[in-house]
Amino acid sequence: MHQENIRCVLLADRHHGLIEGMRSLLETTFEAVVMVADEVSLLESASRLSVALAVVDLSLTRGDGIGMIHRFRARFSQTKMIVISAFDEPSVSKAALEAGTNGFVLKRAIATDLLPAVDAVLAGRCYVSPGVLQKQEST
Repeated sequence: MHQENIRCVLLADRHHGLIEGMRSLLETTFEAVVMVADEVSLLESASRLSVALAVVDLSLTRGDGIGMIHRFRARFSQTKMIVISAFDEPSVSKAALEAGTNGFVLKRAIATDLLPAVDAVLAGRCYVSPGVLQKQEST
């Protein structure tokens, strides 16, 4: 894992079990792991903390995920951002990346893809779950 300037990761998802699983994956990499369950808390926490990375559920806002990325980016352009999603359509990941996220991880692949995504994004690279790329190649 990339270890420079890693202070705080902010996890945003409404599903307690999923966010706890992400916390357990990331708690040894970051000094602090903060978990929130809505966009207002995401934005408030990001403004109060020195956040290196935000890992955010695309469906956190129930239908306005791309707008949420834009709102986050408008306020926190320097914070790295990984979006997680149940949607494996290449058009969804493309829209999220165009909106300003640094990575896109499928929820079903969090156990295998989240740590490589964090490593890539913190190193300044973009990351997209291989499951999305495979679907894109098959269409």
